[in-house]
Amino acid sequence: MIMSFSKGSVRSGNRAAKDLIADHGGRVTRTRVAVIEALQIAPAPMSHEDLGAALAADDIPHDRVTLYRALDWLVEQGIARRIAGSDRAWRFEVVRPDSHRHAHFHCDRCGRVICLESLQPSSAVSLPDGYQLDRAELVLHGACATCGDGPGSDNDPGQH
Repeated sequence: MIMSFSKGSVRSGNRAAKDLIADHGGRVTRTRVAVIEALQIAPAPMSHEDLGAALAADDIPHDRVTLYRALDWLVEQGIARRIAGSDRAWRFEVVRPDSHRHAHFHCDRCGRVICLESLQPSSAVSLPDGYQLDRAELVLHGACATCGDGPGSDNDPGQH
């Protein structure tokens, strides 16, 4: 599923995005800035393909390799995080300054991933001595409202 963006939705000039990159010691590039902006306005985590489409819709020149490198750097710096999908495609979301963590729901039929803001992964686990928890992820799998067996559904995953 590819998210659609209207022209002008990724501005590629946001001072906050530029400052965020500079504060992490990185080179401020149009691709990094545009990716941060796209992730900030996205209603759900975005795949590489979604991000490429958003940049293309705004006539922001980029190539696949540069986009992968930008995403890798943003994740390494803790500016963005990866979310694994059962379709083997990573999705990305911007890390909020307040370190808010939340769970995600992955529709196994259409591939949609949505944020479950009110459900937070618990990091209250008992680990063996010497182990240290860096992060906890919670991804729930099933069928979204469109794909599910609810009233009015025809169970056709191609209906998105």
